Amino acid sequence: MSRLAKKPIVLPPKTEASFSGGVMTVKGPLGTLTKGFRPHIKVKVENGAITLEQEFKSLQSNALWGTYASHIKNMIAGVNKPYEKKLIIEGIGFKADVKGKDLVLSVGFSHQVVMPIPADLKVTSEKNIIAVSGIDREKVGQFAAQIRAVKKPEPYLGKGIRYSDEVIRRKQGKKAA
Repeated sequence: MSRLAKKPIVLPPKTEASFSGGVMTVKGPLGTLTKGFRPHIKVKVENGAITLEQEFKSLQSNALWGTYASHIKNMIAGVNKPYEKKLIIEGIGFKADVKGKDLVLSVGFSHQVVMPIPADLKVTSEKNIIAVSGIDREKVGQFAAQIRAVKKPEPYLGKGIRYSDEVIRRKQGKKAA
């Protein structure tokens, strides 16, 4: 049983929410987010609060109940304050540039890696820090993970792309005999 979904989700001021036809829509000062939900969960928006109820008890509806409550909270938080992920590039000659609608990474390959930036995300690059921000938490996290996957940090010298709060466990390397 979900503890998140038992409590009603309170809508902050300047935020509107509606649910119809299995689609949740949240409007706020920063934009609009929509997400499709399965019919296992009933969503009611009334009196500035959102309540979720299970249509029938099953293993799947139990799992989705708390998940949908979490998704709705993330949507409400995103339209009021953008989500942000920061990545750090470490390595000699490693750099990132934002050119138009593309992120260009130079991370030790024989070629530059060009990644198109999704339309609803904002990406900035200063020195060795890449900042990805947007109102949709899933898209911000997914694009940051795609950037990190280009050159994961290696354990010997720590070179690569890592999250700003990520700690790389370093290995010792070879010993001289």
